[in-house]
Amino acid sequence: MRLLVSGAAGFTGRHFVRSAVAAGHTVVVLRADLSDRDGLEHEVLEAAPEAVVHLAAVSFVGHADAGAFYKINLLGTLNLLDSLVALPQKPTRVLLASSANVYGDCRISPISEDQNPVPINHYATSKLAMEFMSKTYLDKLPLFFVRPFNYTGPGQSPSFLIPKLVKHFVAHAASIELGNLGVEREFNDVRFVCESYLRLLETAAPGETYNVCSGNPVSLLSVVDLLKTITGQQMEIRVNPAFVRSNEIPRLCGDPAKLQHCIGALQHPSLTDTLKWMLAN
Repeated sequence: MRLLVSGAAGFTGRHFVRSAVAAGHTVVVLRADLSDRDGLEHEVLEAAPEAVVHLAAVSFVGHADAGAFYKINLLGTLNLLDSLVALPQKPTRVLLASSANVYGDCRISPISEDQNPVPINHYATSKLAMEFMSKTYLDKLPLFFVRPFNYTGPGQSPSFLIPKLVKHFVAHAASIELGNLGVEREFNDVRFVCESYLRLLETAAPGETYNVCSGNPVSLLSVVDLLKTITGQQMEIRVNPAFVRSNEIPRLCGDPAKLQHCIGALQHPSLTDTLKWMLAN
């Protein structure tokens, strides 16, 4: 399949492109600025994609420019969809990457796709707005949405939690400052996410939303202990009150039932394997 991929230079994009090529697909990287409507339309026309994987986004929740979330995640997606609609031959699948962040501080886990979204930051709000906007194109494009829960791997920014931990262990740091140590979250492998996306391109139904998750949360403290075991290092863990949220949800994970029904069972790399891969890279 000829795939047009936006955000190919990003963390997920780099891994997805490698996975797609290894699976035998032809990948065309979208290089145009999502704000450049004319440039987008020209490049999309030249690409003539059979399917589209839209990963480009401002994804760091703490990004300083709130407007950038909406400029790229919402309006940039609008521009891309308009370019796809203008094609003489429409793609057969369009994957739009949203985020499990749209569920907000949901106090019931595992979280299914039926859970009412309650975004609590600009990133999540921009992604949910993107979903609603994109659904107005369903009469023109066979698009669907993915909401990945936390995942990690080599190349992820150290502004995210697991890469921050790995960076400290690689540097043999004596200590690290963290927030709530007892919280449980999913920390899935980016390879699992990429394989899920590839399978969904074959089987997803237009208009549907799929949680990309394992349903297996682990505590932050257990991740630290696992890194200590793998590396044989000790590290002092300091709780920084500035990193502690008073209303932190103790356990968040997704319900993978809909994903599994659509694509079948997938092999999940263990967290140990993921961390060893990250430490080695």
